Amino acid sequence: MLITPDRATVATHWGTYLYETGDERLKPHPIDPDPSPIGFDMLAAARHPVRIARPSVRRSYLERGADAGGDGRGREDYVEVSWDEALDLAASAYRQVISERGNEAIYGGSYGWGSAGRFHHAQSQLHRFLNCVGGYTSSVGTYSHGAGSTLLPHVIGSSDGLSGRHTSWERIAENADLVVMFGGTPWKNSQVNAGGVARHSLSTHLSRFAERGVSAINISPIRDDVPLGTRAEWLPIRPGSDVALMLALAFVLDEEGLTDTSFLQSHTAGFDVFAGYLRGSDDGQPKTPEWAAPLCDIPPDEIRPLARRMAKGRTFLMMAWSLQRAEYGEQPFWMLVTLAAMLGQIGLPGGGFGFGYGAVDGTGREAPIRWPSFPQGINPVKSFIPVARIADMLLHPGESYDFNGEQRRYPEIELIHWAGGNPFHHHQDLGRLTRAWRRPSTIIVQDHVWTATARMADIVFPVVMQVERDDISCSSRDAILTPSHRILEPYAGARSNYAILCGLADRLDAGQKFSEGLAEEGWIRRLYDQARRRLADIGREIPDFESFWAGGPLEIPGGDAGDLLGAFRDDPAANPLRTPTGRIEIASETIAAFRYEDCPGHPTWFEPESWSEPGLALISNQPNRKLHSQLEFGSYAQQGRPGGCEPARIHPDDGAALGIADGATIKLSTTRGSCIARAVYSENLRRGVIQLSTGAWFAPENPDDAQPHCLAGNVNAVTRDKGTSRLAQGSVAQSCRVTVTPCEGTLRRLDVYTQAPVTRPRSATDS
Repeated sequence: MLITPDRATVATHWGTYLYETGDERLKPHPIDPDPSPIGFDMLAAARHPVRIARPSVRRSYLERGADAGGDGRGREDYVEVSWDEALDLAASAYRQVISERGNEAIYGGSYGWGSAGRFHHAQSQLHRFLNCVGGYTSSVGTYSHGAGSTLLPHVIGSSDGLSGRHTSWERIAENADLVVMFGGTPWKNSQVNAGGVARHSLSTHLSRFAERGVSAINISPIRDDVPLGTRAEWLPIRPGSDVALMLALAFVLDEEGLTDTSFLQSHTAGFDVFAGYLRGSDDGQPKTPEWAAPLCDIPPDEIRPLARRMAKGRTFLMMAWSLQRAEYGEQPFWMLVTLAAMLGQIGLPGGGFGFGYGAVDGTGREAPIRWPSFPQGINPVKSFIPVARIADMLLHPGESYDFNGEQRRYPEIELIHWAGGNPFHHHQDLGRLTRAWRRPSTIIVQDHVWTATARMADIVFPVVMQVERDDISCSSRDAILTPSHRILEPYAGARSNYAILCGLADRLDAGQKFSEGLAEEGWIRRLYDQARRRLADIGREIPDFESFWAGGPLEIPGGDAGDLLGAFRDDPAANPLRTPTGRIEIASETIAAFRYEDCPGHPTWFEPESWSEPGLALISNQPNRKLHSQLEFGSYAQQGRPGGCEPARIHPDDGAALGIADGATIKLSTTRGSCIARAVYSENLRRGVIQLSTGAWFAPENPDDAQPHCLAGNVNAVTRDKGTSRLAQGSVAQSCRVTVTPCEGTLRRLDVYTQAPVTRPRSATDS
């Protein structure tokens, strides 16, 4: 155990905080100019009644093991057992599955923001363990940008500008005349970052736009997708129509001779193919502003001046990750790169494009080194699925599907082991996921609270929270290394993910391979020493571990990625992209050869299928009082639930037309399910839209309903579960329309924020 000073630092996903002995709440750290309040109540959250106290096993599973089947998940109570009994049960399930079905039948489902820190990263911990016992079926991609991360390597040869190596905010502010933001840069999203946040910076960056006179345009159905103080112009676009608008902008550039033909000839491939589609040579429909206007609900006399304005000065194009979380989600990302290429400013200071500015804190910053992390090892099993296809995999084992040029088959999964995530928050169509989740023979979940996922498990291991463990924190995008001190003793019988997996690895004869003989402190010191050596290799010295641990955040001069694709622009022959042509592929022969009707070989407009559904367009964006569903039970998140309901923003005109008053309880419905929310009038939304954020815990009124009704307001009770296209198979959560009606009667009291039904026999201990 590492010694915690009286004045401790706690580093989390949503910020770095201070703790002094006796404090009831965490305080913001002086290093952070714009702290997030999400983490202030972590001390109270650590002792909340919804914490999992001891290892617990679903009753019928305890009696009959895997022979119990999965029908009782979500319906039965749990029995608390000793750690030895729980670990023995889990090890027995592993041995049976591996011997009878092989390691491909194990799904290592650790997805989500399970922890901040270089060592206590739940996904790394679980995947290392699974690799030590023979491997597992894995997942690729993310719900956040799965379509984009599959597409961009075909177009620019990498995912640069999506998950790293962005043009910095400083370069944009110093050099751009105009910033066009498709989907905005919402402050609420920038509260968080994988691995930790030391200094929140979005507000500072946006304020520099005003100081420098940089104009900003927010193209979004939501006005405050850009902080209102930024004074961005607002174009309230129809959800799902961004590609139509960008095609119209491209048409104007092409028609009026505003395209940089020299750049297109020297740095891109396939523009002539795309131009035929743009001009209507292929389908008889020129993509004019007049064609786009009824689709995107922006008049032609606003589209044409915008195109000219973009070509007149230095323009930077931003796009939120959320735009690709929709039907045909590959297309907006491809079209943004194409539009930037037509402007010819890619690689110039303050020009070009980038994705996810504001999606998390740290976008536009670069760490000076690659920070060390807990090593996962090598997975000998080659079976994988796109992450958003988990329900398909469980419901349709053995069936074939297309993904990125390959035809693959879904494996048959018998055991799911999940740590550090909540799929009953992340995934869509939760009624369908519930049916799928009951298929495997064994489900093991490691968590610190009784989420819906834990309540649907067979074996539940209680895990410590951030404030109950030591670690070191640093975002992969940041240059600030921070100690994170343990300030509370573990709750009841909770253990760290590492301790749990060590116990399980020992039982499966992989203990030494997993731990390498190191306790937690030994791993933390090893990771710090690795970082120290890597920094020394580039001439940057940091103190020894003891000095670091006794201090606060350690600032290291960061790297600078320069301008995205700057070297390629300067000399494309010497710095070719990793595409077949070495250039930006506006048209891709590779993708065209896949013959996917839903993702052809160049950017293409597809009208979303969801547009034919009745009701209002649903935007299920990120919440502003929590990270995904984390700390949903905490006081800060609950203060944002007026009357105990999730707020659903709606334009006053739509509310009046539907007979829904401001503050009324409402029901959002689709053929997949329904959920309760509280109507909140807002003129910051365009008409025809309702916005209900993700993050509510799943609380179905009846766990047996095929179309569940969620009493807590989990929006994924109604969203669609299908792939963006055969190319990427990403999430389409943003392609959804809902019927909205008043909800009569008294709301049932929720028991979702309390203990699951648990029996504790006298034999159960905290040992």
